[in-house]
Amino acid sequence: MYLDGSKPGSVAEEAVPDILALLGDRSTLERRAPAFRIEEARSRADMTAYRRLRREVFVYEQRLFAGHDVDDRDADPRTVVLVARDPDGTVVGGVRLGPVADGPDIGWWTGGRLVVAPGARGPQGIGGALVRAACARAEGEGALRFDATVQTRNEPLFRRLGWQRVRAVTVADTPHVLMRRPIGRVAALAAGTKSALGPLLAPLREPAVRASAARPDGRAPGTGARAVLGGDGFVGDDGAPVPGTDVIAACDAIVPSMVERDPDWAGWCSVLVNVNDLAAMGASPVGLLDALGARDASHAARVLAGLARAAEAYGVPVLGGHTQLGVPAALSVTALGRTRHPVPGGGGRPGHAVRLTADLGGGWRPGYRGRQWDSTTHRRTDELRAMTGAVAAARPAAAKDVSMAGIAGTLGMLAEAGGCRAVLDVAAVPRPRTATAGDWLTCFPGFAMLTADRPDAPPLPAGPAIGAVCGELTTGEGVGLRWPDGEITEAVTSTVTGMGAA
Repeated sequence: MYLDGSKPGSVAEEAVPDILALLGDRSTLERRAPAFRIEEARSRADMTAYRRLRREVFVYEQRLFAGHDVDDRDADPRTVVLVARDPDGTVVGGVRLGPVADGPDIGWWTGGRLVVAPGARGPQGIGGALVRAACARAEGEGALRFDATVQTRNEPLFRRLGWQRVRAVTVADTPHVLMRRPIGRVAALAAGTKSALGPLLAPLREPAVRASAARPDGRAPGTGARAVLGGDGFVGDDGAPVPGTDVIAACDAIVPSMVERDPDWAGWCSVLVNVNDLAAMGASPVGLLDALGARDASHAARVLAGLARAAEAYGVPVLGGHTQLGVPAALSVTALGRTRHPVPGGGGRPGHAVRLTADLGGGWRPGYRGRQWDSTTHRRTDELRAMTGAVAAARPAAAKDVSMAGIAGTLGMLAEAGGCRAVLDVAAVPRPRTATAGDWLTCFPGFAMLTADRPDAPPLPAGPAIGAVCGELTTGEGVGLRWPDGEITEAVTSTVTGMGAA
């Protein structure tokens, strides 16, 4: 924005000259003007200038190619070209990037044909800026793997920019190196949402009475009853079996900012997440209890309206709760369900197949694009019940409802609880056509269930939800993403919660 309040390219810019220009302050104008700018090439003239520069460098200067360096990537409509312009608008550099494979974009992108005009090379750092811009664009498009084949002499530049060497390759009879940009989107989400659980919950898993504590009656201290935190074999599960009963209890809170700005959706989700937690245990819901804080009665009414609609849609009664007004927004719901045979999250073992069963209907919730997928608000009660009853019907060895850690992070939790490592076949994951791979593997879906069982186990009978085997459990820890070329990139390198095996 200029000092007169107008933005570049606006009508005001044409009508009112820059104040600094009117004042003749050329030194300030020169300092303010960048040496170059990077933008997407959109016009035929931009593409012509970029390809002319490539020909001058790769064909005539470096003699890597004879005649031209155009290939199939240039004809792919998904290919994106970023160009660098000098202050006069002349294209002085460029790079292209886009999905690797034909067919659906599975989140594997590659960059290439990085070029800088001879006269623009040097301390300006145009090449490095183009690489950084390409990384940002690829990750913005949902890429979870980003490769580039670069000339050996350019390897130091890429290393300085955080890329990792994969292996040596040969292109046009010239030594090159395959480089890979580490993308930590999955690991960052898992760490931000779940990594604190192990240390925080450790006191609840220790004896309630410590040996150092003296009893009031003077008798020797005992070990006392333990806070079982889910019970034997159910560490880190979505629900907790109540000892001595067939009752499963689950409790989830909604992020306060969501309760504040989208109260109806928050109310709906408070039911959704708790019913899904019971469903992961193979339990049938019998009732809900809510605790609500709101700034006033109007805000509370909107939250409860969404909660009531969801409770009716899922066919689960609200048994009671607590409401307080005049306080910051807060919402948590406890759900009670019943099953005689709860399915653990930690029942997976090396050799088990991983299956994702997800409802791909619906779309991104307005205001939460790339983060929350709404597949449930348009579903009938019978469809919702078919999905939430699928684990109980199939009884897999292990099951976990996809949580805030996303599909890949939740898979890491399932693997951790079973003392395993998980490998996820990215191309086999059921995914909506309108969701990128990066968004889908890290979002909160309306209904998505991860299960582990023997390879010949039947699919979950989940009504409108789509299921597919898309990985397996192995020895080790963490989550690897396996790509169609057989390469495995690390999504989570260690345990997710730190709570350990069940």
